[in-house]
Amino acid sequence: MNHRLLGSTDYEVTDVGFGTWNIGGDWGDVDAEEGREAVRAALDAGIDFIDTADVYGDGFSEQRIAEVLDERGVRDEVTVATKAGRRLDPHTAERYNYENLSGFVDRSREYLGTDTLELVQLHCPPTEAYYQPETFEALERLREEGKIAHYGVSVEKVEQALKAIEYPGVETVQIIFNMFRQRPAELFFEEAARRDVGVIARVPLASGLLTGTLSRDMEFPENDHRNFNVDGEAFDRGETFAGLPVEDGFDAVDALRGHVPERMTMAQMALRWILDHDAVSTVIPGSTTPEHIQANAAVSEMAPLSNQTRGAVRDVYEDHVYDAVHHRW
Repeated sequence: MNHRLLGSTDYEVTDVGFGTWNIGGDWGDVDAEEGREAVRAALDAGIDFIDTADVYGDGFSEQRIAEVLDERGVRDEVTVATKAGRRLDPHTAERYNYENLSGFVDRSREYLGTDTLELVQLHCPPTEAYYQPETFEALERLREEGKIAHYGVSVEKVEQALKAIEYPGVETVQIIFNMFRQRPAELFFEEAARRDVGVIARVPLASGLLTGTLSRDMEFPENDHRNFNVDGEAFDRGETFAGLPVEDGFDAVDALRGHVPERMTMAQMALRWILDHDAVSTVIPGSTTPEHIQANAAVSEMAPLSNQTRGAVRDVYEDHVYDAVHHRW
């Protein structure tokens, strides 16, 4: 697989990583062995960047990752990024302080079985947190203590990303970027590249819409966010189907079908479209199906999309997506 530098961290990571939200919860039931099998499949596919969070199954995802890394003896060969902050209740900006973040980091160190976390990201805090220097001073203190090696942020909005990278210690930004969420490719990517900030693209398949395999009449389990968060009832609406009203999403997918290159599935086209943006360090699709994980990893070595295909994607975005999504995030 191909590797890219993750900003100024000096980590070289596979350009297709592995996201583990699916393992931890909000995507239906996943048992411990199914979670371990998914991590094994990612490693077998050559992936060496894994993204997780302390709230994915309340530590379930972190623990499964640690078990497989120990089982395979590959801790020194894999970069693991985790997140902290969403366990706050209430989830308010002023609670993103040293005391709380230190506690979350200690718990993740225990669950991941390591003294030093390689990369910790603030987990989509309220916008006000980005205007609190003390929040980023807390992260710097944790770095100086050796509890974390690097830190970054996971954001909902381009505005938050641009504000976060004003802090010199922020080395990575995780942001939703896909064929239905194209705004980051404007000013933010330019600024991230200028400041040598790594970009981690999440929700690359728009909660499965961009696999082209979902149907309009599909019903999701009660504990799947595609059931309970379609209108943002549980967390930011942009996390589910990239914020696009679901019927509009299916219309956009139908408009894309005729533009999928013969050598690719729609999911692979969606991932390749993301990787064709040089500012992206790695993209982190998630799955619990080994065959899907292998197919995702294969995109690393696929040729870039043609100008014609990229133009068609932009046309679909402007016709079906732009008005509903572009200025919201």
